[in-house]
Amino acid sequence: MTSVPQWLRPGVHAAGGEGLEKTQIDLGFIPLTDCAPLVIAYEKGFFRKHGLEARLSREVSWANIRDKVFAGLLDGGHMLAPMPIATTLGLGELKKPTIAALSLDLNGNAITVSLDLYRRMAELDPAAAAERSMSVRALKKVIDTGKHAGREPLCFATVFPFSPHNYMLRYWLAAGGIDPDRDVRLVVIPPPHMVKYLSSGEIDGYCVGEPWNAQAVATGVGRTLITDYEIWNNKPEKVLGVNREWAEQHPNTHRAMLMALLEAAQWIDQPENRIEVADILAREEYVNAPADVVKMSMVGSFRYQVDAAPAPLPDFNVFFRYAATFPWRSHAVWFITQMYRWGQLRDPVDMRKLAEEVYRPDLYREAAQALGLPFPTADYKIEGQHGEPWTLREATEPMTLGTDRFLDGGTFDALRPVDYLERFELHNRQVSLDELAKVNP
Repeated sequence: MTSVPQWLRPGVHAAGGEGLEKTQIDLGFIPLTDCAPLVIAYEKGFFRKHGLEARLSREVSWANIRDKVFAGLLDGGHMLAPMPIATTLGLGELKKPTIAALSLDLNGNAITVSLDLYRRMAELDPAAAAERSMSVRALKKVIDTGKHAGREPLCFATVFPFSPHNYMLRYWLAAGGIDPDRDVRLVVIPPPHMVKYLSSGEIDGYCVGEPWNAQAVATGVGRTLITDYEIWNNKPEKVLGVNREWAEQHPNTHRAMLMALLEAAQWIDQPENRIEVADILAREEYVNAPADVVKMSMVGSFRYQVDAAPAPLPDFNVFFRYAATFPWRSHAVWFITQMYRWGQLRDPVDMRKLAEEVYRPDLYREAAQALGLPFPTADYKIEGQHGEPWTLREATEPMTLGTDRFLDGGTFDALRPVDYLERFELHNRQVSLDELAKVNP
């Protein structure tokens, strides 16, 4: 029989604030639709239900959130899924052990290009330009033509070096034979500024979250080529990130945060609530974008071009379904492989050990159990095997998970990360596979 955790015993439960190390918390977010769990937990009283007085701080960049959590100015925040890994490693200037015990969502990004670039793609390969799964072929023809003519490389933006956006853009480019480190120029721009830079011609395209693809399309500035869902079905996107030291000093407060966000995610994923979610997010203090633009992806549709009807894409934003809130350690290992593939990580590390330090399904399970929610009992799963929804049986009760196909048909086994890296011809690895194999047998 499982013993009752101390914090659930009478007099220690977090509800109403009892047993919490602190009740006032400050959480940062970036104006994107996937800040929804934090916003809804605040607006619908889920934080308060679990004894927390939350203050949400709208930040201008991912670096701001990282720096403020690092310095203790924020208790935690809306983070890109690889950010806690990078901060734990000390990649990108700051080093501090950081953990993620909750995934905030799946999918939610897309790759959008300027109308001028799309026109050139359509001129060189109209069939590929019109077909999302083949659009990268048309882009490669533009790049090859530009090289031959001696033109400057195209410039694409992502939101942060250690981001799903960077890795999805690179994965897509490389799958089409485009070397992201040699054939194009990559820059970092905060999400709300992407449309402005695309409109001014300073960049040719970008990978960003919503509503900043829909905004470019709605204003006639850009055309979306492909969503991240179409690159890797139901990929991880954002997490709740906190300093490990903070979590160890505030275990009950952290658990209350997780519980509030779990309930918020469950509420968001009820279809009848999505319109209200979009209306709340559209407010000036949150995403500050037209409600109709925010609703586009939130209600299960997506418009790729201004003169076309929205296409159904029901899984573009997933917040609770498919065990979306669970911090899979296999996801963490995949991100680490990308850090190696593209030369960001230059020392051999034990990838599974690192994933287990940063991604904390043990803490997730405590919160989910307290709420009576089902949860996976495994920490890892193989990615890329399922073209249809499937049933996860390594769970407290069978759970339906979504498709997980990669654009190139590949599969990923987190228990064999070095074998996975070996299959890619296009890479910028700075560590040999032999070195990696020594610490990842």
